[in-house]
Amino acid sequence: MKLDIRYGNHPEDMKGDDTRRLRERFLFEPVFMADEISLCYTHSDRVVFGGVAPLKKALRLEGGKDFGSDVFLDRRELGVICIAGRGAVSVDGTDYPMKKGNGLYIGKGVKDVVFSATADGQAQDAPKFYLASAPAHTAYPTVFIPIEKANPRKVGEAATVNVRTIYQYVHPAVCQSCQLVMGMTVLEERSVWNTMPCHTHERRMEVYFYFDVKPGAAVFHLHGQPDETRHIVMNNEQAVISPSWSIHAGVGTAAYTFIWAMAGENQTFDDMDTVVTTALR
Repeated sequence: MKLDIRYGNHPEDMKGDDTRRLRERFLFEPVFMADEISLCYTHSDRVVFGGVAPLKKALRLEGGKDFGSDVFLDRRELGVICIAGRGAVSVDGTDYPMKKGNGLYIGKGVKDVVFSATADGQAQDAPKFYLASAPAHTAYPTVFIPIEKANPRKVGEAATVNVRTIYQYVHPAVCQSCQLVMGMTVLEERSVWNTMPCHTHERRMEVYFYFDVKPGAAVFHLHGQPDETRHIVMNNEQAVISPSWSIHAGVGTAAYTFIWAMAGENQTFDDMDTVVTTALR
């Protein structure tokens, strides 16, 4: 398992950051590496996120010194969404079949989590599992969440090029969790904004993972405080840390899909402070 550790940043620090520094501090890649678990540990609410890409061998999620326990979920909870291929996740010996769009919530105290492919090592069918984890203080049951059981919210308008369906996976409407909230947003063709007007939520940090970005396309992830904005150019299958003090928004050169994961003071999805677009600087 490869683990990249990122420390928290004050918003004043960002004002002097050039493109290279912004990407070093907030962009995470590669999310997927064949037969590897690739994770990022951010000190923003101590969220861990990243990818698992089993191909020829099963991959076990393990703890270690960085987590203070040999068991990864000793004091954590975990959300999983499969973004490609077919595979399985074994949770303390119970296997859950996974295909694109299937999700899984795994609670605190689970001892053994193993990811595997079911296509006999064929790269074109290999699964990709995206993970997000936050500290937890209560054990809730494991819940299998195919996309049909996720809570869908269709929002946006064609006139503002942001028609999208928000699928809530780890969310009070679907399952119990301690603080992790996680879901997937699918933009319709000819829509490019994932949210605008943009917003902040001081009470929760967020991680965005962009995928299904078309060849030759890119996503401009907006970053920084409303009166001191920056942008980070994102390519397919890259993730970015959005601290609680940063605006949360992005726009692509074509439609795309992204997974969002949040942790912090509450689980209220609509607890956000909207920023009037004309106030951005």
